Amino acid sequence: MPKHRIGKNISLLLTLSIVLVGLSILCLSMGSIAIPIKEVLLSLLGRNTEDSDLIIMQFRLPRILAALLIGAALAVAGSLLQGVIRNSLASPDLLGVTGGASVAVVGFMTLFTGYSIHFVPVIAILGAFVAAALNYGLAWKKGVSTLRLVLIGIGISTAMSALTMFLLISGPAYLAAQVLNWMTGSIYGTNWSYIKALWPWVVVFIPLALLFAKELNVQALGEDVARGLGSRLQLSRLLLLFFSVALAGAAVGIAGTISFIGLLAPHMARRLAGHSYAMVIPVSALLGAIVLLLADLAGRMLFMPLDIPAGVFTAGVGAPFFMYLLFKRKASV
Repeated sequence: MPKHRIGKNISLLLTLSIVLVGLSILCLSMGSIAIPIKEVLLSLLGRNTEDSDLIIMQFRLPRILAALLIGAALAVAGSLLQGVIRNSLASPDLLGVTGGASVAVVGFMTLFTGYSIHFVPVIAILGAFVAAALNYGLAWKKGVSTLRLVLIGIGISTAMSALTMFLLISGPAYLAAQVLNWMTGSIYGTNWSYIKALWPWVVVFIPLALLFAKELNVQALGEDVARGLGSRLQLSRLLLLFFSVALAGAAVGIAGTISFIGLLAPHMARRLAGHSYAMVIPVSALLGAIVLLLADLAGRMLFMPLDIPAGVFTAGVGAPFFMYLLFKRKASV
């Protein structure tokens, strides 16, 4: 890679990192009770003796960290799917991954009470894996065609949505509001237990995705070229889908169905960083975290004292963007 390109990539990553840190500090300061930036910084350094320290460290900081982890996980999951399927419209919703996770978590919430939050990401990932395995199995025909993955995924996603609603209406009435709020996609009420349940999945699978960036670059050249270059195509595709499912499932387990981040962030990353997945993956992670952080901030601030789920805002931005991509692709055909 040319030196000027390496320098440009480093500058981009540093710029996005600085924006993310600055936005996080701003989010810690803003809320129904405004807290000066100085007190926020002192709390982060462990030196704040004011009453605001409790608000920052026990209520706002876990929520900010949850937004960062979930946004990064969904964005990387989407970038992996788009690379594997070689379709820029792909997202975790496309293969029924988030649908499978939702069914598993809603069923778990309905059947069990007093559960530990640490089990929820595991349950969500298991549900996501079942849906992805069903899709992969049905799409297999002397190998897996990306077109079959997409078409079967749409059908599985629809079926999972219907099953989720069936579980919701057949469960206890007192759980309906809690489950509906979770399904909308919210990080309201996130505490340190949620962070402990989520961070291992993100810390493990995003670096693993980066290790396979070169494989995604090879697959982007087409199946025949990839095989000619020595790629073990089906094994690599299966592993990459595994990473994507794990990231998306863990995120859905904590925050519910926050849609379109897995579609938006990879598109933005390719515009900024080009098509090499060694850059697309980390840039997607940073952009996904920024997008979800902004959506959550909007949900907290725009309609106070109401706290609107972040998923409402990501859907409000993502749905028109998806339609734009569809019309753009139709016009180019």
